[in-house]
Amino acid sequence: MEADAIAVDSTELKLTELLKEVNVDHSHQFSKLVDDTVSAIKTSIDKIPNDFKVTADLASRFVTDIGADKVEFKFKKPASVKIGGSYSIQSIAKPEVNVDLIIRLPKECFHEKDYLNYRYYAKRCLYLCLMKNYLEKSPSIDRVEWSTLQNEARKPLLVVYPAAKLVEVPGFFVRIIPSAKAIFSIAKLNLKRSNIHNLSDGTALLATPKYNSSILEDMFIEDVEFINNYFLGWKELREALILLKVWARQRSSIHVHDCLNGFLISVILAYLASKQHITNSMKSTEIIRITLNFIATSELWSRGLYFPKEGHSNITKEQRMQLKESFPVVISHPFGGFNLAFRMSRIGFTQLQNEATLTLRCMEKCRDGGFEEVFMTKIDYAGKYDYCMRINLKGKKEVFASGFCLDDECWRSYEDKIHGILSKGLNDRAKFIQVTWRNTHCQWSVDDGLSVLDKVPLFIGISVSTLEKAFRMVDIGPNAESKEEALEFRKFWGEKAELRRFKDGRIAESTVWEIEQWAKHLILKRIVEHVLSRHLSLSKENIVVVVDQLDFSLLHGSGDPISYSGNLLGAFDVLSKRLRLIEDLPLKVSSVQPLDSAFRFTSVFPPEPHHLANEKHESLRLNKLVPSCIQPLEVMIQLEGSGNWPMDEIAIEKTKSSFLVQIGVSLQKMWGMTCTATEDNVDVLVSGYAFRLKILHERGLSLLNKEIGNDQAKRIPSADKKLFIRSQHANMINGLQSRYAIFGPVVRLAKRWAASHLFSSCLVEEAVELLVAYLFLNPLPYDVPCSRITGFLRFLRLLSHYDWTFSPLIVDINHDLSQSDGKEINDNFLLRRKGQGENGQSVGSAMFLATVYDKESEAWTGLSPSGMELKRLVAYARSSANLLAKLTFLEEIGPFRWECLFRTPLNNYDAVIFLHKDKLPYPQRLLFPSEVNHGTHVAEGQASKCFQPFLLPKDLKGRPEELRNKLLVDFDPSKCFIRDLKQEFSTTFQVWHDYLGGDVIGLTWGESYPSKKRKHEEVVVEEEYNPCKVLKAVGEVGKGFVKSIYFLKPPKLMN
Repeated sequence: MEADAIAVDSTELKLTELLKEVNVDHSHQFSKLVDDTVSAIKTSIDKIPNDFKVTADLASRFVTDIGADKVEFKFKKPASVKIGGSYSIQSIAKPEVNVDLIIRLPKECFHEKDYLNYRYYAKRCLYLCLMKNYLEKSPSIDRVEWSTLQNEARKPLLVVYPAAKLVEVPGFFVRIIPSAKAIFSIAKLNLKRSNIHNLSDGTALLATPKYNSSILEDMFIEDVEFINNYFLGWKELREALILLKVWARQRSSIHVHDCLNGFLISVILAYLASKQHITNSMKSTEIIRITLNFIATSELWSRGLYFPKEGHSNITKEQRMQLKESFPVVISHPFGGFNLAFRMSRIGFTQLQNEATLTLRCMEKCRDGGFEEVFMTKIDYAGKYDYCMRINLKGKKEVFASGFCLDDECWRSYEDKIHGILSKGLNDRAKFIQVTWRNTHCQWSVDDGLSVLDKVPLFIGISVSTLEKAFRMVDIGPNAESKEEALEFRKFWGEKAELRRFKDGRIAESTVWEIEQWAKHLILKRIVEHVLSRHLSLSKENIVVVVDQLDFSLLHGSGDPISYSGNLLGAFDVLSKRLRLIEDLPLKVSSVQPLDSAFRFTSVFPPEPHHLANEKHESLRLNKLVPSCIQPLEVMIQLEGSGNWPMDEIAIEKTKSSFLVQIGVSLQKMWGMTCTATEDNVDVLVSGYAFRLKILHERGLSLLNKEIGNDQAKRIPSADKKLFIRSQHANMINGLQSRYAIFGPVVRLAKRWAASHLFSSCLVEEAVELLVAYLFLNPLPYDVPCSRITGFLRFLRLLSHYDWTFSPLIVDINHDLSQSDGKEINDNFLLRRKGQGENGQSVGSAMFLATVYDKESEAWTGLSPSGMELKRLVAYARSSANLLAKLTFLEEIGPFRWECLFRTPLNNYDAVIFLHKDKLPYPQRLLFPSEVNHGTHVAEGQASKCFQPFLLPKDLKGRPEELRNKLLVDFDPSKCFIRDLKQEFSTTFQVWHDYLGGDVIGLTWGESYPSKKRKHEEVVVEEEYNPCKVLKAVGEVGKGFVKSIYFLKPPKLMN
């Protein structure tokens, strides 16, 4: 209870600070800025002469495009000018600081039938055009721009930036919004009426509810007292409104024209207050929770929300029926005939309910009441949706073939059309499909007309229902007997439809998406491309689906090596069975467990079967490159229990070696398997793979399992402890991979990214696996990712946004950690931070990853990343995440391409070492040849002839045994070189490398690098340190492997 109280206090404190940050202080200076700007606008309007003849020439393209006629009028002064919006109820939320100025259009400028055929819209625009001309002449006004009301191009508005600036509210502007109060008869704008007659072509006129509602919006835009009255004098309600605005703005999927905006949030709050669902005694947090719960679960949405008027309903049954038939979501104005939520689509509302549900879950399950997830996390399309796509429609006249504006705008109609096609094509594969064309957000002027509003691509976000459905290769349609349905199916799918007989005897229409197992994530892309190309005549070049753009980083040749995993598991199965069948051992093999990441599908490059590692000799094709190296895969074996093991640690290790040698001899004798033994390892070649055997000593295991006294635990041989931890980790990650099929590809991308930016020394493979596991186990405020690029983006954001300084990251894969375990982890974390504070921040790891098997974060982040390494990691992750999100929305422009995510900038190092590409053990893994454009060329070396990554044709001749002897198991000159560098120059510089096979090594000078003076035996000796000499010594260490060394920055000399 005490902990809960502390958590509540912490949340309240954070909310208070957030409110201080986003709330606008209505100070004298701010009020004066607003008043002066409004006064300047009024003065400019007053300068417009009365009866000035306004014609279509002021915005000829706009008038022509919306199809209006009879638009001339004589200018009259506005009937009134008054401030409205959030400013009037003191609920502006930063950073969008603006004031709405409502200009009531004079009735004299309009004819009583101007509600017909877009005449009102044309005159409204022309009135603003004339105002703009005069506003731009005012010295008090910096500039005037065009914008739109809720992305509705037919309803432009003016944005006025004052010349005067206030530091507290940067970017402040005034929006001029026209009001049409009392201009037209409300009855003429009945939802069942058609008010667009010039496009009928003799056919029956269709009702225009959206068109009519859009005009009604202008007529009722001033009548907001029924909302504002609740906020005046109710501080907590205003705070709740501001916080809900922050919440909505952080969610791109709902803060959009067909869903939610600040005004609708205030309407919903006012409705709940009118029904006494929220009261004056409540805190703002409670109001927010009730509001979100109402949005997510209330049944009232199905009937519509109706404001009471003076104690009785003012809405007739007929009006309710009209509203429900015309709109999916109804929030009725007290007048009764106008729906305040007329723009909200059914899809938009579904998204809103989903976000409200997820937010409530965050508040319940996340730390500090979900403050970070609810208010501070930006949930954009790239992070939220599994598949994002852009459709380029620039110059596509079919979009507005029937006119730019009918009942709704052509862009909104096109959104609906695409949504319908995709919903039918994807069927149960997709949980959510959001189609959004924010086409008026670009720099636009009414002078350009409406035809230019196709510059910005249309954006589609798809959330997958389940991976099993998304990766389904066959869709079964109607039976052959259902003629009409089968005809409709064929009409929709075209040449992809085919009649098939299935195993159950059924004959039905179907579509088949044949694809390799590793490429199943492309099925959805192929479906989208097919249906959009077929029904919208779009070329594939204009359909960009963000799904496979990063696959290049995981491919070996033309395919993904993960496709060999079946062979690998088969080879392991053979080895496991044979190990258990060995009879001539003093202790039988009781269990065999794979440890390598290749077995759990998280290895970036799982090994491919090697021709020389097979039991049976295969004839080798001379035209195929045969690698000279093979990666060993570690396998842990346990033996039957025995009390005869020695007690001495060294003796135990020697006994293990004896057992391993005996196992190798037995495998060779019984099955003719090739085994090689060293003092430390025994490697076995099986079915094209090399397995490295390790024995876990049962006494060490029993000590760890019983968790007995610390002194005894410390005496457990470190080899046994490491093996046990690795086995626990492998088990847990393997279990997680079986639950989430996309987990493996996300981990592989994350590992590839970390290695590409030379972080292999400070972020080990297992740490990356745990970081990605955290995303899947704690997805809030999102759903669990179902695509590799979305998961990868969230990994980058986790790295860059997590509070590593003050919080341990706890990964509880199987929900094994109790409350006391959590307390123990936090205590361990605080103890480490305290020790770092006493010894200096650079001591020890700055990242704390805790699991059930490692509560002290010693296994994978015990020593690294250090504070400096983590700082670099965070900076690179932030930069990569921003670029990835940008590439999702925009075309590849200039140097910013997908490849840049894996290309590390070498100018961030003090020196760089280039390696001979043809001496790397796996040169085909190299993504890009590294290059540097500046720095001093210090050393250059010739390539050694002692090692070739591929066996030459002359080496492939001879008996099978001789050929196998040429195979190098676990040989990697890069690892050897880096090990030597760390030994020789441990205090001189830090080594940054790519363990996957990069051709460059980065060096940064160590903090303890050469001081100007060194004390030794109380004698001060002046020493001159020449970095170039040091780098030449590095070249000597890597002779034959190092191609060249560049010196970029000198070390900072310390006194």
